[in-house]
Amino acid sequence: MSRRDDLLTLLAARSAKRGTFTLASGRQSSLYIDARLTAMSAEGLALIGPLGLESIATSGWKVDAVGGLTMGADPIACAISYASASSATPLRAFSVRKEPKAHGTGKLIEGPFHSGDRVAVIEDTITTGGSARKAIEAVRAAGGIVVGVLALVDREEGGREALEAEGVSVISMTRANEIVARMPNGA
Repeated sequence: MSRRDDLLTLLAARSAKRGTFTLASGRQSSLYIDARLTAMSAEGLALIGPLGLESIATSGWKVDAVGGLTMGADPIACAISYASASSATPLRAFSVRKEPKAHGTGKLIEGPFHSGDRVAVIEDTITTGGSARKAIEAVRAAGGIVVGVLALVDREEGGREALEAEGVSVISMTRANEIVARMPNGA
């Protein structure tokens, strides 16, 4: 099996659940994908880093840094940064806070982000695109250039299309229907 197949299997086994859930977007769903359960595991990080780096390379995006809204984007951005360490162009990872820090420098973006950076905004699970949009706004306000959004999982519920309608390119490593197809008992 390929790394991507292994990632889909891991997401289906660890992150996907059936039931009644309220998503971050406020929508109700019978499917919940808690991508952090995969992205914060050793096996998940080992798969996500190289696949994310490959996705960025395949897209043709030239980026300096990767990051997004904490906390879903954090392990994914760090895994991609780590995977890029031995490449000709290592990528820096950063986090976008949900609100500026109330002490110290009062930063909204943490980590080695610089004004002028070309950035791939990271999203763990994209539904409406709301979290990515917040990260995009913060990066642009800090002088960054958003070249696109990389999602670990696209729930295929209009988030990609909404961001693309705003002129932001979106790629995803996996899609919800692929994960559902691998859930135990065909859940």
